[in-house]
Amino acid sequence: MKEETKKIQKEQKLADPMAASVDQATREMIVRAHELGIETIFDRAENMKPCNIGSQGTCCKNCGMGPCRLPLPKFGIEGEDERKGLCGASANTIAARNFIRMIAGGAAAHSDHGRCVAEVFLAAARKETDAYKIKDVQKLLAIAPFFDVPVTVDVDGETLDRDIDEVALEVAEKAINEWGKSEGELLYLKRAPEALYEKWKKNGVLPRNIDREIVEIMHRTHIGVDQDYKNLMKQGTRTALADGWGGSMMATDLQDVLFGTPYPIQSEANLGVLKEDHVNLVIHGHEPVLSEMIVTVTMTPEIQEYARAKGAKGIQLSGICCTANEILQRHGVPLCGTFLQQELAIITGACDAMVVDIQCIMQNLANVAKCFHTKLITTHPIAKMEQDNVIHIEFDEHYAMDDAKRIVKIAIDNFANRKTEVMIPRHKNTQIAGFGVESIEYHLGGTFRGSYYTLNDNIINGRIRGIAGVVGCNNARTRHNEGHLTVVKELIKNDVIVLTTGCNGIACAMEGLLTPETAGIFCGPGLAEVCETVGIPPVLHMGSCVDNSRILLAATEVVKAGGLGKNISDLPAAGSAPEWMSEKAISIGHYFVASGVYTVFGVTLPVSGAPVFQKYLFEEFEKMYGGMWDLEIDPVLHARKMIAHIDKKRKALGIDKTRERVLIDMADRRTMAS
Repeated sequence: MKEETKKIQKEQKLADPMAASVDQATREMIVRAHELGIETIFDRAENMKPCNIGSQGTCCKNCGMGPCRLPLPKFGIEGEDERKGLCGASANTIAARNFIRMIAGGAAAHSDHGRCVAEVFLAAARKETDAYKIKDVQKLLAIAPFFDVPVTVDVDGETLDRDIDEVALEVAEKAINEWGKSEGELLYLKRAPEALYEKWKKNGVLPRNIDREIVEIMHRTHIGVDQDYKNLMKQGTRTALADGWGGSMMATDLQDVLFGTPYPIQSEANLGVLKEDHVNLVIHGHEPVLSEMIVTVTMTPEIQEYARAKGAKGIQLSGICCTANEILQRHGVPLCGTFLQQELAIITGACDAMVVDIQCIMQNLANVAKCFHTKLITTHPIAKMEQDNVIHIEFDEHYAMDDAKRIVKIAIDNFANRKTEVMIPRHKNTQIAGFGVESIEYHLGGTFRGSYYTLNDNIINGRIRGIAGVVGCNNARTRHNEGHLTVVKELIKNDVIVLTTGCNGIACAMEGLLTPETAGIFCGPGLAEVCETVGIPPVLHMGSCVDNSRILLAATEVVKAGGLGKNISDLPAAGSAPEWMSEKAISIGHYFVASGVYTVFGVTLPVSGAPVFQKYLFEEFEKMYGGMWDLEIDPVLHARKMIAHIDKKRKALGIDKTRERVLIDMADRRTMAS
């Protein structure tokens, strides 16, 4: 292997571990990869630089006459922009087409995830599978009215007039219909604050069905169709809303009904969760329908005994990316790492099997697995790999337990085949995850007095400055986890409570920011006091990237609680994706913008090559929807832009001065009561 390393060093530049990541476990594994002569994404990022014109959003390859590349003039644009593609498409048209194609790709990914869950839910409702059952009846009854499924519920939360199986089947059928119905609008849109719904209606962006909006983007961006950047963005907005308030939101709700609504749970995070004397099965991807079954199988006495018979002390499940977040928030399964750590989990030499489903799976995993004993298993019909060392076990919800058992046994059987010295970094941290709309309400007042008013009151009195949603992936074009952690620490230092999902949540967990004790170390005095009183971390992990819908609904509950305006755009709140990299992030970012949230991205945004179009997103959108895009590469300035926006909203609400705290004695209480 050392000879290979020398060969690689001669042929290409290797990543500097210190410059590549702020995480010590990641650095150690990069060094080990270099010693073993194994290339990782960190090395590839050193040797392949992004296309400057493509990163600006002004490279069009939508027909066979291109690609047409429109660089910015050397001295900027004076007056009318004369740049054109072969067909005459302007820079604004090209950038807008590229931008909404990214929205279409991201919406397709998240909403197709939702479709898969809806199909499994329908199979469960029809009693076609024994593996899946309704676990959270209360959540089913809570969402049924939003599907226009009538139920009458008594004070104990039990239905009075309908059988639960009947309700489940009707909800399942209504949900599936949302992807392709021929008329009407998405049912979940009415979950938004009324003022926001009316704003969407006024601007003509109410989605009709999920699939139609994605298809229409592909049609509009074909050569010679839509050539008005404002009209293109109208369809981009409609599609993003179909994702955020449609496919993604339904995915989250139906997963809660099938697998249980998350509540706070303790676990650990980082590569140090792997165990040398255990079978290590790493689950990676985004759809939890199979991973839920794998969790169930590994807990059976039969499988535990099978592992011991093969020489292991047990089975250590861990996860990467958002499948990890799904099984974390319901079962406490530890997080192995973020998107950029997937190759490194195999490089420990301790990964006996890695099972992947969809989204964010690097094809190079197969090449890394060849250097070790690791079995790499793909499970989804739309996500296969060309390498011959990859095992494909196609998941079928009707035989879910059988498929899961087969996968777990492959991992166990492979335990004895480890051929490289195991090197597991010792680094890991404790975390509390599993927060959602329901659990936050409970924390704010218990079973009978739970209300978002408590949160609102602390925002109004100034202990909490505002709310930030910080989400998104890792990006190899920036230092791993640095943007995530710097932005979050700057926010909580300034009394901004953070709601997180996806790889940002994993990064925060690895850093130890997801425990209540964090508040006393990193937070400003107001937020620290609230966290100590309520017993919550200052950073609330709300699940996977598809669970960003939880943040939308939490914001809606804040509006309903009163005192902070009538729309999400009135709230002292901001959104952020410091290290985004996928099309899903663009769809997420845009449905937050269209929902009224000021949203800042880090690293890059593919619009800078069309300044007029960029200004439209960064300024004009706020006039229409109350939210707008922004870009800030420096993570400290990134956070401060968010804080400045929060302060602007506080001033508009008249709560920019901290309310004096008054100790109320018994005489005062009697006066108030009278």
